[in-house]
Amino acid sequence: MSHIKYDDVSVQQRNIEKAQRSPNPLKEVPESQSFAEFSHNGLNFALQCKLKSDLDPKVVKWAFKLAERNVGNYFKTCKEGWQPKIKQNDLNKNWARYLIAVDKSTKKNVAYTMFRFDLDYGSSVLYCYEMQVESEYQRKGLGAFMMKALEHIVQHFKMEKLVLTVLKNNPDAVKFYHRLGYKKDETSPDDEDYEILSKVFIETSNQSANVLEALS
Repeated sequence: MSHIKYDDVSVQQRNIEKAQRSPNPLKEVPESQSFAEFSHNGLNFALQCKLKSDLDPKVVKWAFKLAERNVGNYFKTCKEGWQPKIKQNDLNKNWARYLIAVDKSTKKNVAYTMFRFDLDYGSSVLYCYEMQVESEYQRKGLGAFMMKALEHIVQHFKMEKLVLTVLKNNPDAVKFYHRLGYKKDETSPDDEDYEILSKVFIETSNQSANVLEALS
């Protein structure tokens, strides 16, 4: 973790704007070649980082179907339920960025993350809204590899932290993120079906004050 402290919101905002201007933030990471491909037990994957506007609509439709298969049943037991129209709208947001893993042997999309750069409660963050992996490709290290790629983007653009949301009734997902070092964020509500996790990369001395001010 960096020990740089950001107390000036304008600095954070400039970092966010710089990241937002990049059509392919992963390509700007010095270690980008290390994240271009991933191999595991004979399986080879290529990573693609794209804006939603550059994606074929069929890819976004696949992303929705994969989310529905993976977490639809978990949402159905929550008070909000599974809301397909809202999920489809979220995946089609103009600001959405996608990191997609493609099986090089079949040319099929097998996993994705959907994320954005934002100022969240006064902190510059990469917010990961989705991390979905096709069932037959799970537990092969691919999800962890993709999260590591996002973390390098965070560090390159000097974001304060990587933030994500996970359902409390999805123990495998909770365990996955905890294993990667993500902890309950100070903005996480106590009375919801989900919790907000984060990993801090740059400390700020006024982080808690920003959260309290935003929540008041």
